[in-house]
Amino acid sequence: MKHLVEVEKATDNAGPTYRNVLAKDDGLLQPPPGLESCWDVFRNSVEKYPDSSMLGRRRVVDGKAGDYGWTTYKEVYDVVMKLAASINKSTIKKGECCGIYGANCPEWIISMEACNALGVTCVPLYDSLGAGAVEFIVCHAEIQIAFVEERKTAELLKTCHATSKYLKTIVSFEGVTNDQKEEAKNHGLSIFSWEEFLLMGGGHHFSLPEKKKSDICTIMYTSGTTGEPKGVMISNESLLVNIAGADCVSRSVGEPFNHDDVYMSYLPLAHIFDRIFEEVFISHGSKIGFWRGDVKLLVDDIAALKPTVFCAVPRVLDRIYSGLTAKISSGGILKKTLFNVAYNLKLDSMRKGIKHEKAAPFFDKLVFSKVKERLGGKLRFIVSGGAPLAVAVEEFLRVVTCANVVQGYGLTETCAASFVAIPNDFSMAGTVGPPVQHLDARLESVPEMGYDALSSIPRGEICVKGSILFSGYYKREDLTQEVMVDGWFHTGDVGEWQPNGSLKIIDRKKNIFKLSQGEYVAVENLENVYGVLQEIDSIWIYGNSFESFLVAVINPNQQAFEHWAQNNGISGSFSELCESSRAKEHILSELTKTAKEKKLKGYECIKAVHLDPLPFDMERDLITPTYKKKRPQMLKHYQATIDALYKIAK
Repeated sequence: MKHLVEVEKATDNAGPTYRNVLAKDDGLLQPPPGLESCWDVFRNSVEKYPDSSMLGRRRVVDGKAGDYGWTTYKEVYDVVMKLAASINKSTIKKGECCGIYGANCPEWIISMEACNALGVTCVPLYDSLGAGAVEFIVCHAEIQIAFVEERKTAELLKTCHATSKYLKTIVSFEGVTNDQKEEAKNHGLSIFSWEEFLLMGGGHHFSLPEKKKSDICTIMYTSGTTGEPKGVMISNESLLVNIAGADCVSRSVGEPFNHDDVYMSYLPLAHIFDRIFEEVFISHGSKIGFWRGDVKLLVDDIAALKPTVFCAVPRVLDRIYSGLTAKISSGGILKKTLFNVAYNLKLDSMRKGIKHEKAAPFFDKLVFSKVKERLGGKLRFIVSGGAPLAVAVEEFLRVVTCANVVQGYGLTETCAASFVAIPNDFSMAGTVGPPVQHLDARLESVPEMGYDALSSIPRGEICVKGSILFSGYYKREDLTQEVMVDGWFHTGDVGEWQPNGSLKIIDRKKNIFKLSQGEYVAVENLENVYGVLQEIDSIWIYGNSFESFLVAVINPNQQAFEHWAQNNGISGSFSELCESSRAKEHILSELTKTAKEKKLKGYECIKAVHLDPLPFDMERDLITPTYKKKRPQMLKHYQATIDALYKIAK
């Protein structure tokens, strides 16, 4: 394999272990000397770049967004130390937990760095999990103090009937109302505005505790699978190694991250994907600019910020792709013809191995410079993660943005990136590339799904090993042991090695899948929830990483269905009723009611259905003798139906 070297031989169940060839240069992977924690990363940059801009948000003038206003590294440090002084006067101690709840903003980073300074474990309260999960996390992590976005304060206060046993202090990023102060007081809590809390530290002098690489820096609760959220413990060492690894990747392709980089912060800081990149750019004394929180305004924020690096999930890149293609289509025949000629010529050159900057320099200036300017004009890296990016979208962006476009793959448990495609290697389009330099990777056979890690085209569960791995699930050693076997973390995802050494994600080992916005869906659980409807005999729910919503194939209950039809003046055979648009609307309405009653999340709602009068049966190989669904066979059987449902529902 072109970009890998074999480091161990195969076993009976697992394929050989591979390591990126660049890992042979161990010097590339060493964090700078003297770094023991993420606090040291920030402190070093303050010393090196005190007057450089660090955190920026857009100014609003007469109700309109203007330029970005910036706070320097030294100015941020001064606020961090004031905040740390105020936290230090409370009862929270090193190693205990502090929550942060809200969208990305300068106060989020400042709160995080204050935690880092004190050795307090930062616990993000994931913004879209809902109050139930927030309540669980506050209690499970025994969070004593929480920094909260102003518009989330009321939501957090709603949990106080259960969380006040642990939670004692709430600090709003902005202001608090008298009613909120009264409500907090009734629960035995203290609540402060940002400015009020900063003043509490006063001239309090204190010594920062010693931090170790093995200390838990953050606990990130996964949003994902069945049951309660799991707290992924991430150490200082894991973050430091990943920072060094990101630098290693960028240097190895001749595009090193540096002090002049500008990063757009919009992916949730509650996720490891954004957190690790923000740490990388803090380590270089780079600028971090925040978006306004509206995806419809994101491209405008990008144009104003002029970032050099943009990390995204496929759903956002799909939106950018759709906007650009719509603008191209609306142009005159001459402009469209010129664009198509330029696009095809550059694409053909890149497929032949020519780097994007040399593939069509004339057309870059004449045609694609307009796209580049819409994205700020300085973009040099677009990194996609969280779910697979469609090949057509990836190819389009590689051509028109005049930037390196790469996909990556990783989990919270692997501290983000585990695999990253090589920039300017067009053969890696549609893959997540080779393993990064700071971990080992292998595939393990999944015989029950027909995947063989030892076949000529190796396929199997992706397993990784290295110092970037998490330190376990908080208070759940049993779950940790399930996924950690002999030092190998079992991801649950199924991959396929490509001839060039890159990896392609092809399946999920369990019946859990990820939608395009990065949310996991536990399909069996949802089928149990929806399956209680009397109109339904059986339901098969489907989704994939290229789509943002769910669809379903349903076997209706004939008696209940025909009774509904009679009451609504609809005639016809059972098969004809299943084809009726009114019948499908009725079923969708009932599914939506159930979703609301069960308080399902938006992405767990079904958006389109197909009604099959024929029960799922063994004759069509759709179920086992014990009536369990054969999901791969069901997808194969209903593929055309699924494609039609997605086409209609969009």
